[in-house]
Formats: sequence, structure tokens, C-alpha cells
Amino acid sequence: MTARTPDPVLLARLADVAVRVGLNLQPGQDLVLTAPVEALPLVREIAASAYRAGAGLVTPLLSDDDIARARFRHGQDASFERAPDWLYRGMAQAFEGGAARMAIAGADPMALAAEDPAKVSRANKANSLAYRPALEKITNFAINWTIAAYPTVGWARQVFPDLPEDEAVLKLAEAIFAASRVTNDDPVAAWTEHNAALRARSAWLNDERFDALHFTGPGTDLTVGLADGHEWHGGASVAQNGVTCNPNIPTEEVFTTPHAHRVSGTVRATKPLSYNGALIEDIEMRFENGRAVEARSSKGETVLLNMIDSDEGGRRLGEVALVPYSSPISQTGLLFYNTLFDENAACHIAMGQCYSKCFLEGASLSPEQIAAQGGNSSMIHVDWMIGGPDTDIDGIRADGTRVPVFRKGEWAR
Repeated sequence: MTARTPDPVLLARLADVAVRVGLNLQPGQDLVLTAPVEALPLVREIAASAYRAGAGLVTPLLSDDDIARARFRHGQDASFERAPDWLYRGMAQAFEGGAARMAIAGADPMALAAEDPAKVSRANKANSLAYRPALEKITNFAINWTIAAYPTVGWARQVFPDLPEDEAVLKLAEAIFAASRVTNDDPVAAWTEHNAALRARSAWLNDERFDALHFTGPGTDLTVGLADGHEWHGGASVAQNGVTCNPNIPTEEVFTTPHAHRVSGTVRATKPLSYNGALIEDIEMRFENGRAVEARSSKGETVLLNMIDSDEGGRRLGEVALVPYSSPISQTGLLFYNTLFDENAACHIAMGQCYSKCFLEGASLSPEQIAAQGGNSSMIHVDWMIGGPDTDIDGIRADGTRVPVFRKGEWAR
């Protein structure tokens, strides 16, 4: 194993888990894959695993932090209102044709921290608008899709700032491999067992049919009404194309759709949010009738406000998720500066777009029906963490009866 190169055996296992468990890629199915250019070692392993699984065509699309920064430092001002809509239309067309989607997380979370936040906001909004046709295929769960991760230098430097770069990358690789369950001798069997546990949690919540959840903790007294006909999910799910997949590698959450107009109270973040190259710390919001009427943060407030003001739905919730404080990712004690990991260390909520799959018979509901049942619509979907060791959650039934769901950050049953 050379410097800054993750264990090749575990890297190959991660690729197989991403293809076989994350995507459950079908014979003849195409794959659209996005990744940072530093993640090429994993991209190559994924391509090999995908073709062994019978993939039709694997198309990788690579990004680079230096190229992204060059735009903000040298690009014409008008360019920040633009995005490659032709590319996203092509991705949406690929998904309509049956292609699967995989994203490799790993970009430096602080890549744009020194850039003009107004330009970052404009570029993000343009990109979100252009990406909407492709994103809808994902949020509607029309296709099998997944996200996995690779330890890049920039990311590792943020997580382990006191270590030399080589050591930091290898430490981050170890954390990714453990969280992704590829350190087990039989990772696929480990994922089967884990999915069964998440499915049991979801089944209990679905049987209870709570009308709302009440979160309390330091700085938090929040009631989250749940959408009419909501459905809890966790771990593996069946996409509309009939393929069972795990959208996140790793995952520790069970989640559903809040009612966009029935959220009230105050909530405080328990972890920073890394959003498009900027760090937002100490988020606090107050909700009335489902809308965040006040929002602040000690750092990155301009980015936060620009994000939730992207459109009308940006100040309303599209997801609520439950994760115990004892989750393996939480127990590492690490702040990953990456939502894929940090959201699986704590209960969280998401501003913006809901998932249509989180409704009973969601695949058959029109956008108008989803909205009528309380589902939110937005060009953004941004998770932020609100859970910790002092988090209590009560499930509230329609008759007002309360049932303990979490106590001191753990499942109450």
C-alpha cells in the first residue's frame, strides 16, 4: 500500500458493495457515475465491478476543486447565472432510459470557503435549477441510485487537521471502510443484517401512524407534523423500476416526509453543516405553520439564508430522520464535514424537496396529490443535524396521546 492510497482489497470491496448493495445494478443496465477526480482509484474499481455485474455502459463524470475555484476567481460575472443544463437534461434522459445513478462523495468541504458567497449562492441556484429534471428522477425514486465515498486529500485535511496528509487520508479511509461495512469478511451479509434492523424500526413507526413528532433538547422544542399518508423507510428500498437498492453507503437512518405546513417551534443544530464548499455553524431556526420564519448561524449565515431562500419551498421541511446517538458513525467521535456521514450520526431534518417514496403508494401519486398531503417541493434538499445525547422525541398520535420514541438520544424501545 503506497502513501495516500487506501487498502486496495477494501477499496475493491467498497466498489462491490456500492454496485451490488448500493445500486443492485441489473444486467444490461447503464450507470451514470459522478466523482471527484481524486477518486479515480475507486471509480476504476466500480467500473470493473459494474461490468462484472453485466452493466451496459458505465459513464463517469469527474469534477475538480481547482477548476471550480478557477471559475470564481477568473470567470465573468454573468457566468454565475449559468449551469450546464444540457448535461443535466442528458442525465435525466439517461435515467428515463433506465440508467442507474451513483455519486462518489469526497470533494474538499471547504473548497469554496474563501470565495465570494454571493457568487457561490448564484452558482448554486443556477445549478439547482438546471439539475431539477435529473434530481426529480432521484427524489421520486424512479431509478436505483446510491452514494458512496472516497477519502480525498482536501476532505481528510479537514477531518484530521493535526495529521500529515498521508496519515489523514489513510485514517479517513479506515473510517469510510468501517462505516460502509466492508471491513467484514462478508460485507453483503453484513448489509443484509443491517437492512433488516432498519426495516424493523421503520415497520414499528409505520404501525404507530404518529401524527407528529416532538423533539426536545438544548435549544430545541420542535413539533414536526407528519404528512398525510406518510411512510417510513430505512436501509434498502424498492425503486419505481422494481430494483431494491440502498441509496446511501453508509446509512443508519429511518426517515419520512414531514407535513410542509405543520412544523412549529425552535430548533438548534448539533453539528456544523458543510454546504457546497462553505461551513455553516450553530444553525438556529424558528418555524411557524411549517415555514422557517427566523434563521441564523454563527458562521456562514449568508450562505444559509441564500440557500433557504432559493425558492418558496426552501424554508419548509422535506424530510425528518431518526438516528440514535449510539450509531457507529456517531461513536467515532469524528465530524466528517460531509452530510453523507454526519447525517448518519444524528437525527436530522432537511430543508426543501420531499421524497415521494415516503408516501403510501407514492409512486402512483401526482405532484398535486403529494402537495395536498403535505409534501414539500423545492429545488434544494439539504439535511442538517439536530440530534445528540440529550435529544428526546415523543410520537404524538392524532388523539394527542404521546409515545416515547427517543430518550437521551437512543431508541426508547
